[in-house]
Amino acid sequence: MNSESVCASDVIYEGRTYIRLSNVEFKAGQKLGTATSPPCRDTNDQGAEVPETSENAYAVSGISPDLAIAIGPSPEQAEAFRVLRSDKKIPPEVQELIDGS
Repeated sequence: MNSESVCASDVIYEGRTYIRLSNVEFKAGQKLGTATSPPCRDTNDQGAEVPETSENAYAVSGISPDLAIAIGPSPEQAEAFRVLRSDKKIPPEVQELIDGS
């Protein structure tokens, strides 16, 4: 993802919002398509808006893309993201990834 932008921690893929998972080990699989990071502002400077960006989306081995995806220029460089659900609950499959199971 665009490392210069502090606020680009969520992405949109197939109409769902995903948030970054930090310090998780996973295996990225096949390319699914493209995810986008919505435009954002890191400061109150109206001219400092970071434009929308696109990155490759990959499957996370063993987890449905409805729950988690990997985002990056290649599977090796991808970072894990989990779906942001309206009930705020973390799906069990994603919790296992976070717990390192």
